[in-house]
Amino acid sequence: MRRVPAFLLSIAVLLILSGGSGAQVATPNFIDQAQRGAAAQTSVLPARIRFLTSVDFPPFSFLDSRGLLTGFNVDLARAVCEDMSVTDVCQIEARPFDELEPALLAGEGEAIIAGVAIDAASRTRLAFTRTYLHFPARFAAPSGSTLGDDLPASLDGQRVAVVSGTAHAAMLAAFFPAAIAVPVQNAAQGLSAMRRGDAAAYFGDGIGLSFWLASEAAADCCRFIGGPYLSDRYLGEGLAFALAPDDEELAARFDEALRRVVASGRFSELMLRYFPVSAF
Repeated sequence: MRRVPAFLLSIAVLLILSGGSGAQVATPNFIDQAQRGAAAQTSVLPARIRFLTSVDFPPFSFLDSRGLLTGFNVDLARAVCEDMSVTDVCQIEARPFDELEPALLAGEGEAIIAGVAIDAASRTRLAFTRTYLHFPARFAAPSGSTLGDDLPASLDGQRVAVVSGTAHAAMLAAFFPAAIAVPVQNAAQGLSAMRRGDAAAYFGDGIGLSFWLASEAAADCCRFIGGPYLSDRYLGEGLAFALAPDDEELAARFDEALRRVVASGRFSELMLRYFPVSAF
């Protein structure tokens, strides 16, 4: 079982544990409010709803400074249970990531909320809810940069740091062929190159960058330029609950609950709690 790419910077953990937060977050809505699940109207819920997750996927699921399981996915699962009026039978259990799918298929849980990659292979083994969050790619540049938001035109001939061999490097070449890629080994090197002026901008994971921009390490040096870039081809299909393949009715019930959680504003509250600067 593969996980969605782990692009997040380690600064994310530090900010969450310290309570670091700040700016307003624009909340993306990937749940189509017009869609309804037919099975959701008639299916019977299981006696227990056990969510399986891991502790190594911040800010989505991790242990806080008190050793308690927390994270965006964890609180979203709790919000879904509350919406479905099944809080008293909902459980969230943490296991090593590699043990999650075998446990689910053995009947030891009803859903995985740990960033299981959604692809052709996983769809043959698992059922998924609709995607509730995609991973955007973003450009960051120094605060005083003359680069405007009129991308891609403002990047023509500009040097852009990007981690070599990654989906973001492939996206940069495909979407912004007039930019000059500056290959680096990791995000830290790319951000340093941008701050030194060796590159006009850095292109990478928007969620990781959102935490870095809000951190003391960034010291208000930089900002996002342009908007978010989404691509299932390069960045995957995002986050969804994964279920056993014969649990499509429960997946439909989760879809309905996720739609209501978004409509109620609860999803926005969770985004504000866990994402200090909007990645969108």
